[in-house]
Amino acid sequence: MDNREAIGSWLSGPRAAAADMGADFGYRGKRLGLPEEGPGSLAPVGRRVGALFIDWALSALTAFALLAGRKLEGTSDWALVVFVVMSVLMVGTVGSTLGKRLLGLRVVALDGLGKLPVWRTVVRTVLLGIAVPALIWDRDNRGLHDRLSGSVQVRG
Repeated sequence: MDNREAIGSWLSGPRAAAADMGADFGYRGKRLGLPEEGPGSLAPVGRRVGALFIDWALSALTAFALLAGRKLEGTSDWALVVFVVMSVLMVGTVGSTLGKRLLGLRVVALDGLGKLPVWRTVVRTVLLGIAVPALIWDRDNRGLHDRLSGSVQVRG
């Protein structure tokens, strides 16, 4: 292998280098048993971020409304509390938050792809509230909060 090949494989990344060696990763979600497209397929990152933005905005507005007439210095703390409560209640009962529902997403359990049990919803939501686990992804674009709770976000 000459230097150009070594540099080229380094620049293209480990996935491309592994594919050059014969590894077949398939589409994102394949190893989870999800379809490639359509309902039940892995939710795209853009929609997931959009749903999170909508949910956070609704939580901030709710916290602001609850604190009307009081000092606004603790609004962000209350917004996080509202976000956690809203996520646990909605994902634990109907499988999606308002933001996810608007963008056609839902959270399901990987074992049987049914509704996520409430205790696993609590684990997922607390980890999501910490934020760091949601920023660590695997090759299927699942955050650490989804991996640890045995869940996945799919298209509705």
